[in-house]
Amino acid sequence: MYRILMATVLLTLAAMSNAQGANQVSREEIRGLDEQIQDVKKDVISLTSELNRLEEKLLFPSNTQVALFVSLPNNQEFSLESVEVKLDNQVVAHHLYTYREIEALQLGGVQRIHTANVQTGAHPLEVTYFGKSKSGKEYRATARYSVEKAVGPKFVEIQIAGNQSAINFKDW
Repeated sequence: MYRILMATVLLTLAAMSNAQGANQVSREEIRGLDEQIQDVKKDVISLTSELNRLEEKLLFPSNTQVALFVSLPNNQEFSLESVEVKLDNQVVAHHLYTYREIEALQLGGVQRIHTANVQTGAHPLEVTYFGKSKSGKEYRATARYSVEKAVGPKFVEIQIAGNQSAINFKDW
């Protein structure tokens, strides 16, 4: 869709330059065209965002959706390096963290690490993490949890308390 809009804008530019001559286009007309291009870009961004939301609803209907989120406790002097998530005894996510992602988590951010469709009932969840303290001490822990899926969406927060070698689970 973006290509179609850009092609339309380019064709409009070409038509304007042919009709008035490339040297006779005024600055006001160029500014007006720039504003139109910016408006088209905003519309494309908005449409893309809406299409992504619709795609997620189609792929992950709310009555079968399970979403898993990773967070760190506040004031944690800990650097998360990686997280591996198993759901129903299958690895569904493995993530290596960048400096910016770690920084965002330390400031209270939450990362959606996995979204899936599952049937109602109990589903075993296993989470393993690796990380380091500021002093360089390495931490690794594994924890298990049972995700109780009912009708409707299910959200589970995986809070990694690295300095305590603990993983806490919270249903939203």
